[in-house]
Formats: sequence, structure tokens, C-alpha cells
Amino acid sequence: MDKPPLWQSRISNLAADRHSDGLAVFSLSGVRTWLRPSAVIGDYLPILIQVVIALGFAGGALLFSVIIGRVGKKNAVKETPYECGVLIDPLVAQPRFSVKFYLVAMLFILFDIEIVFMYPWAVVYRDFLAGHGPDGIVILVSMLSFVGILLVGYVYAIKKGALDFKG
Repeated sequence: MDKPPLWQSRISNLAADRHSDGLAVFSLSGVRTWLRPSAVIGDYLPILIQVVIALGFAGGALLFSVIIGRVGKKNAVKETPYECGVLIDPLVAQPRFSVKFYLVAMLFILFDIEIVFMYPWAVVYRDFLAGHGPDGIVILVSMLSFVGILLVGYVYAIKKGALDFKG
């Protein structure tokens, strides 16, 4: 007789039993895990408290501003659009931002995040060298390959003209 697939045999081995004291026993291939429902809920209690406090603060701030705040008088001058010291003519279409602006912003975020990852690596590398000596070449080579990939991406962006605003 053919054996059932491995996934099917694993699923058939999964059993959940409830005991009179509220414990749930999960058994998968002979490994038993005991869970108390109150322990699982207790693990998420700090998160629930934080969500309730955050929602309460946001709702309270909105309610406080509605109760305490006063409504100003509206007039045509106050309702006109005003942006950076220039009155906007509603009949003239506003120019669009160049795609290059967004591309530069994304490149900045990309390379900035990579630098954020490099700083903790430098701290760990220094500690690793203090404890292991010459074995640090392995993690140095891994970081150099990481920097090499970043350098290839940077050269590619320059070749494509991502940082050139003339065109």
C-alpha cells in the first residue's frame, strides 16, 4: 500500500484535546504543546491596553478641540488658497512635479536606510573582532559585497540620469 504524502500524514497527526482544567494540548508528530487560554490572552494584554490608550487619546483630543475650540468667522479673503507666499489663480493649471523629484526622494530613502543598517553592523564587527580576532574577514567580505551591490545600484542610477535635473 502506498504511503500518504508527508503533508497529509502531518495533518492527520495533529490533534487538539481540551482538558477539564482548560488546557489545550496540541500534538504534532509526538511533540506536545500545552496552552492555557488565559496565558495566550495575557500575552496580548499589553498590546490591547496600548491600543485602547491610543484610541482614547485620539478621541479625547478630538472631543476636547470640538468642545473648547471656537469657530472663526469665514469670509472670502480667509477662504482663498494661499501657498508659500503666492496667491494661486484658480483658473491657471498648476504645473506638475517632475518624476525626477520622486525618483531622487526614493533613491535618498534607499541609500539612507542602507546606511542605517551599516552602523549597527560596524558595532557588531568591532565586538566580533575583539572576541574572534582574524575570523572577522568572513563578515567583512559579506559587508563589502553588500556595499558593492549598493555601488552598482548607485552607478546604474547615475548612468540612467536619475540625479540629473536638466532634462
